Amino acid sequence: MNRDLIVLLHGVGSRGSDLQAVAEHWQQAMPHAFIALPDGPSAFDMGPGFQWFSVSGITEESRPVRIAAAREAFDATLTDLFRERGINPVKDRVVLAGFSQGAIMAMDALVRGDYPLAGVVAFSGRLASPQPLQPITGSTALLIHGKSDPVIGWTESQKAAEALCAAGVKVELSLEENVSHTITVAGIRTATNFINKLFTPDA
Repeated sequence: MNRDLIVLLHGVGSRGSDLQAVAEHWQQAMPHAFIALPDGPSAFDMGPGFQWFSVSGITEESRPVRIAAAREAFDATLTDLFRERGINPVKDRVVLAGFSQGAIMAMDALVRGDYPLAGVVAFSGRLASPQPLQPITGSTALLIHGKSDPVIGWTESQKAAEALCAAGVKVELSLEENVSHTITVAGIRTATNFINKLFTPDA
């Protein structure tokens, strides 16, 4: 039974299988790891696909409230994955990797401190969790963002990195020139190296 788990969290209006190309790259690089591609817990309310929380009518003020409200269903998704794979998040190594809204939820799980995560990878995300930020000591995160992102500006990852560092998280920030709201091959490689280092020490 695999004891290294990577959970890939999709963006709003998408589905887990849309990140299959990322999963395949990581599976080749880390064949010992199990990679899960769950769908968000609710149907996207403005089109096809799924969502972790609704963005209909969302504002800067309401976003943290919606994130907090999404935690119960998000936790249930992770709990089901842990049970299916026989993962003990206290003893085994779990990495949450998300894109856009999935990155928001991955960082929220990190700053809540409810999961002893091996690490978090956030592609094109933002840190919008309710205060206070209470990550587990020694937590690690990699934030990757395109500097031409018209959906979530790259400065959101810069601000997230500063806030996470202030909360005691070890952060790596990778900003990609001329990259829009997407996951690039270079970004996948950067994340591969980051995750490999997390999984290597006790291998």
